Amino acid sequence: MIEAPGTAGEFGVLPGHVTFLTTLDNGEVRFMAEGRTRFIATSGGFAEVVDNRVTLLLDTAEFGEEIDLARAQRAREKAEDALKGLTFEHDEYQAFHAALMRAITRISTASRSLQ
Repeated sequence: MIEAPGTAGEFGVLPGHVTFLTTLDNGEVRFMAEGRTRFIATSGGFAEVVDNRVTLLLDTAEFGEEIDLARAQRAREKAEDALKGLTFEHDEYQAFHAALMRAITRISTASRSLQ
């Protein structure tokens, strides 16, 4: 079983799922392995389901238990500070907003892995 953040919305795949290809958004991939749920923070990519096999081609991927939580929190603070006073019209806005979303995803994924 796998759940992932598709650009058209969150989706899940169970055995016997129909073949498909989709794009992935920034978010958290969850899957079952060896009787436990694992978490991966990703900033996007592609997912392909063919013959009961899921292949992920990810822009970035970090297992939750490998994320440095303090570093992720510093990255969030840095992005939040950079966004202060900026509006959507500023050239830098999109880059800092994307950095903030990645940091939030990393914090959430690391926190879930600790549970």
